[in-house]
Amino acid sequence: MRGRIARPMATTRRHMLAGLAATGVGATALPGCTPRAQDLRIGFVVKMPEAQWFQDEWRFARAAARDLGFSLIAIGAEDGDRVLAALGTLYARKAEGFVICAPDPRLGPAIAGFCARTGMKAIAVDDRLTGPDEAPVAGIPYVGISATAIGQLAGTAAADTARARGWSPDTTGVLRIAFDSLDTGRERTMGAVRALQDRGFTRLFTAPQRTSDTEGAFTAAAPVLTARAAIDRWIVLGLNDETVVGGIRAAEGLGLKPPSLIGIGIGGSEAAIAELAKPTPTGFVATVLLSARRHGYDTAAALFRWITHGVRPPAETLTSGTLMTRDNFRALLAAEAAA
Repeated sequence: MRGRIARPMATTRRHMLAGLAATGVGATALPGCTPRAQDLRIGFVVKMPEAQWFQDEWRFARAAARDLGFSLIAIGAEDGDRVLAALGTLYARKAEGFVICAPDPRLGPAIAGFCARTGMKAIAVDDRLTGPDEAPVAGIPYVGISATAIGQLAGTAAADTARARGWSPDTTGVLRIAFDSLDTGRERTMGAVRALQDRGFTRLFTAPQRTSDTEGAFTAAAPVLTARAAIDRWIVLGLNDETVVGGIRAAEGLGLKPPSLIGIGIGGSEAAIAELAKPTPTGFVATVLLSARRHGYDTAAALFRWITHGVRPPAETLTSGTLMTRDNFRALLAAEAAA
């Protein structure tokens, strides 16, 4: 059924490999003829099926299926065993290819090998597939977010806002709430820092967080801000909206008011929307909206064209974001929701 979420049966890696061998997966390729669009089935496998981002990706992928006339098989695969089960499910249901965000990028060689043996085509989305050495897996196109570019957009917006308020770089603190154990998190915040430094805002202070949520950010930011009470104007940066909200709440707890705070989030999440929708402006002034439409609709459509017309996607496609403020967030969200 089009758009139905398939949940593979629980299995172990050993049992799955044995099952694939018994069914001939790994030895027999799918038929080589080009499928008719109305008969075409495409999978879309995600690592966190309950997360809103992946729900939105599925929603947009279903829109592509509706517009182009293929059937979408949406599967949640939260660990490596479930990924193997998902691939077996797609093969059994005669899917010609799949889009995947794997729970562990190091599953790359296993996924690439499966495609080579079965003739199925794959596009990696959000997280690049790698080998054990973290080198990108060749042969599987990748659509991801340019973490550095997104961070630079956030940093530029923060600098522009500070300049518009007449803030001097010499008296403005830049708080980077850091989750550097995640490469994407480090790239986002350092991209923002570099954009600010290029514009003269160099008073940087780092607050390492243990968790990437609002509570973890609050806990990390509070002591750093307390130790520098002489600074009464702050730019707050983080890898996501929740982190920046936590930093803003910590600053407010120390008596700083919204006119003294500039928080720029990343994601366009419910946390950001709640801040931007408040009747009275807060220190959270904007977020970089990431487009689930491009990662859902566009990847599914690209895979469809690859299967039906032989148009292979680029090896790498990196998306950026759009600055979302109190003034434009309703219009942007309405446009993003249209599908």
